[in-house]
Amino acid sequence: MARSGSISLIGRDGELARLVGWLRSLAQGRGHAVLVEGEPGIGKSMLVRTACADTVFPVFWGSGDELGQDLPLVPLVDGLRVHSAINHGGTDIRRDTIARLLRGETAAGVDVPNAVAEHLLALIEELCAAGPVVLVVDDLQWADRNTVALCARLARLVRQLPLLFIGMMRPVPRRADLLARRADLLALRRSMPERIRLPKLGEGDVQALVTALSGGAPSDRLLALSAGAAGNPLYVTELIESLARGGRLFTTEAGLVETTTGRVPRSLSAAIAERLGFLPEGVPDVLRTAALLGVEFSVGDLTIVSGRATADLVPAIEDAREAGILTESADGLAFRHPLIRMALYEQLPPAVRAAWHADAGRALAAAGAPADRVARQLLKSGASNEDWLVRWLTAAAPTLVGQAPKAAAELLRRVEPRAELALWLAEALYRMGEPAEAEQVATRALAAGPEPGPLVELHRILVQCQTLTGQSEQALPALTAALDTPGLTAVHKARLQVLAARVHRILGQVDEAETLASSVLEMTDDRAAVGWALHVLTLLSMMRGQMAEALPLFERALAVTEETDLRLLLRINQSVTLGDLDRYDEAKAALTQVRDHAERSGSVVRLTQAHSAMGQLLWDTGGWDDALAEVDVVPVEAKDPAVVCCDHGVAAVIAFHRGDPVTGRTHLAAATPAAAKIGQRVVWSLSLARSLSAEHDGDPRLALAELVGGIEDKADIEDLLPDAVRLAVQVGDLDTATSVTARVESHVDSAPRRRAAALYCRGLLDQNPAELLEAAGQYSDAGRPLPRAKALEAAAIAFVTMGDRSSARAAFTHAGNVYEELGASWDSARLAAVQRAAGIRRGPRVAHRKASHGWESLTPTESTIAGFVVEGMTNRQIAARLFLSPRTVGTHVSHILTKLGVGSRTDIAREAARRSS
Repeated sequence: MARSGSISLIGRDGELARLVGWLRSLAQGRGHAVLVEGEPGIGKSMLVRTACADTVFPVFWGSGDELGQDLPLVPLVDGLRVHSAINHGGTDIRRDTIARLLRGETAAGVDVPNAVAEHLLALIEELCAAGPVVLVVDDLQWADRNTVALCARLARLVRQLPLLFIGMMRPVPRRADLLARRADLLALRRSMPERIRLPKLGEGDVQALVTALSGGAPSDRLLALSAGAAGNPLYVTELIESLARGGRLFTTEAGLVETTTGRVPRSLSAAIAERLGFLPEGVPDVLRTAALLGVEFSVGDLTIVSGRATADLVPAIEDAREAGILTESADGLAFRHPLIRMALYEQLPPAVRAAWHADAGRALAAAGAPADRVARQLLKSGASNEDWLVRWLTAAAPTLVGQAPKAAAELLRRVEPRAELALWLAEALYRMGEPAEAEQVATRALAAGPEPGPLVELHRILVQCQTLTGQSEQALPALTAALDTPGLTAVHKARLQVLAARVHRILGQVDEAETLASSVLEMTDDRAAVGWALHVLTLLSMMRGQMAEALPLFERALAVTEETDLRLLLRINQSVTLGDLDRYDEAKAALTQVRDHAERSGSVVRLTQAHSAMGQLLWDTGGWDDALAEVDVVPVEAKDPAVVCCDHGVAAVIAFHRGDPVTGRTHLAAATPAAAKIGQRVVWSLSLARSLSAEHDGDPRLALAELVGGIEDKADIEDLLPDAVRLAVQVGDLDTATSVTARVESHVDSAPRRRAAALYCRGLLDQNPAELLEAAGQYSDAGRPLPRAKALEAAAIAFVTMGDRSSARAAFTHAGNVYEELGASWDSARLAAVQRAAGIRRGPRVAHRKASHGWESLTPTESTIAGFVVEGMTNRQIAARLFLSPRTVGTHVSHILTKLGVGSRTDIAREAARRSS
C-alpha cells in the first residue's frame, strides 16, 4: 500500500495550479497574498506544501497554536526562525534584536509586542530585498490579535515586495472561546485579495484517493465505507491506513481491494486514535507528553517535561516518525498533523491534562525556560497560589507583562494580590485596554498600604486609567493623601507630586500645575521625576503661547530623561513648537528622528502622533500631497481618537480646498466616532474642515460659528482665528471681527506667522490693502503659502474697492498662481469669479499638473521615489535617502502603483523603461 505522504494531491488540480501560478509570478517580482480556507483535514497544508515543494525561493512556515493563542506573534516568530537567535545566540542582527526584545532586554516604555511586530516586518523586507520569499502562516484561527494585524499589513504590502504570503485557517470560528478573534479574522479575510476555499472531495476524487492509498481498485464495499469520511481526505487516509494496519484489506481474485469489516471509525478523531493504537508500548506516553508542548516542540523541552534523558527518548521518537506521527520541523519536531496531536491530547481527562500542564510549567520554570514557554503550560493548568508559582511570577512578571499582557493578567489573577504582583496585574490590564479593571486592582492594592515603591507606581497607573476614562479630577485627593504616607523618600514624594502636576495640567489648572512641577525641580535630581516635571512645564508654556520659552525646557528635559516613551513625547512636542516658530526644517528633522525611534521601539501611539504632526507641518507649508501620505500611513484602528480627528481633519481640509466636498465630508463622517470620544476638546483641523463644509454649502454664518463657538475654552484655536475674522467681515459681524483681531494681536511675537496673522486680521477689518500685502509678505517669509494667497486675494478685493485696478490685477495674479500650485481648485474658482465680477482680465498663469493617472499625475515626491524604485532600492533604503519613514515610503509607493495602474514594483520599472524607449 502507498504511504499517504507520497500521494499527489487528488481533486485539487485547479487550486494547485493557482498557487503554482502565483509562484511563477513571484519569480517576476510580483507578490501576492492568498488565504486558503477549509475544514480540519481537508488538505490545506498538503496543498501549500506540494505547491512549494520544488520552488527555489526560501519558504518560511509558521503556525498558530491553541496553547500560544494569548502570546503575541508566536506564529511569525517561529516561522521566521527567530528562535534560532533566542536559543543559539544567532548572528543575524535583526533576529537578534527580536530575540532580545522577547527576553525582556528592553528600555523602559517600550511596547514589546508592537516593537517585535515592527522588527518582524523589517526582517521580512530585508529577506525580500535579497530575492523572492514565500511566507506561510498556518492555523490562523489560533493566532493572537498582533499576528492577525501584522498579517493584514503584509497582505497590503505584497504589491511592493516580492513576497507570496499564504495564510491558512479553518472557516471563521464561531466557538465561544474564539468569538473575540472573529472580527479580527473577518477583517483579515477581507484584506486578502486572493482566496482559495477547499471543498470536500467529490465521489470520483474519493475513489481515486482510495485507489492510490490501497494500491488497487476498491470494491463497492470499501467505497461505501469510505463514503463515511464525507469527502475529507485526511479522514479517508486514516481510514484506509487503519484498515491496512489491522490486516482488514485483501485483494480479490478479480483484482479488487476488499475489506473484511463493515465497521469504520465513527469520526476522524477515532480514526486517528486507531492509528495510535498500533504504536509500540511506551511510545504513546512519550507522545502524550509531547502533545502538552504543542504541535511543534523541541527535544530539549521534551526531556525537561518528561524527566527523561534524550537517549531514553530517541527510540520512542524514531518509532513515532516511522509510524507517520512525528516529522522534523525547522528547529525540532512536529506532529504530522495538528489533529493527531489533538487526538493524543484529548485522550487524557481534562483534570489530568491540567495537572500535567502544571507539572510541565513547573519543570520548565525550574530549568530557566523563557517566560513565554512557561506561560504556555501554566495557562492550560489549574496552578494557583503555589509558592513556586508566586516566586516565578515575581521574577517573570516584568518580562511577561511587556511581552504578553493578556497572558500575564490571566496568571496574575490566580495568586494573592500582594502589592508587587498587584502592580503588575494593574499594568497588564492597562496595556490590554482595560482601564476600569486596572483602576479597581490598583485601588485595592493601595488600600492595603503598600511599600513606597509600589505605592508610587500604583498611583501612576491609577492616574493613567482615570485620564483615559475622563476622571482625572478623582486622582488629586488620592495623590494629596499619598504625599503624607510615612516613610516616603524625597524621590517618592517628587514622583507623586509630578503626577499631581500632570493631573492639574490635564484639568487646565495652569498655575497649580506650574507650582508643583517647579517645586519638583528644587526637591530632587531623580531623572524620572525631573524629566516629567520639565515635560509639564513645556506643555504649560505651549498652552500659554510662549513657544520660544518652551524650547530650553525641552532641551533640559531631553538631557535628563531616560524613559523611551517620554523622550519620544518630548521630541514630538518640541517639533510642534519649532513649527509654530516657523522653524520648519528643524521641526521636520526632529519628527524624522521620532518616527525612526518610535518604529524601532514599537511605540505605535507615538508613531501615529509623529506622522500626524508631520502631516500638519506639510499642510502648513504647502506640501499637501505629502501631508495626505503622512496621515494615511498608519491604519485608523491603531490611532488614538485625537489623532484620528486631526488626520481626518487635515485630509478633509485639503479635499474641500481642492473642490472635492464629497471626499471632505466622507472624512468628517469618519472622524465622528473619534470626536465623540474626546468630548469638547478642539482639534483645529476638524473645526476648520467643518467650517469649510459650511462654506461649500453657502452658509458663511455657520462656517463662522464652527470657528468661534466657545472661543475662550479653545486652547487649540489660534490657527483658526484669521479665517474667523475673514468670515466675520464677510457677514458683517464687525464686533466678532474686532474682538478676534484683538486676540490675534495679543499673541504677536517674533514668529513671522504670528505677525502675518495680526496684519491680515487688521487689514481685513480696516480693508487696508497695504497691511494685507505686508501680511502676504510675512506669510511668505513664514513659508505658509495658503494664508499668503488668502492675504493677496483680500488685498486684491480691497484694491478693487479703492478703484486701483492695476494693483488688484497683480494681487489677483499672484494669489491665483499660489492656489494653482497648491491644486486648490475651489479657491481658484472663487478667485476667478471675483476677478470676473470686477471686470479684471486674468494675468499669466503658472503651469499646473492636472492629470489624475499616469506618470504626469505623480507628485514630485512620488516621482523621486519611483526613480529609486526603478533603481531597485527597497523602501527602507529610499526612506534613509529621503529622510522619510519606511511606512511613508510604502504609502507613496502604493499611490504610485494606483496612479500607474500596475501591480508591483517590477511593473514600475517596466513602465519606466517603456516610457523612456
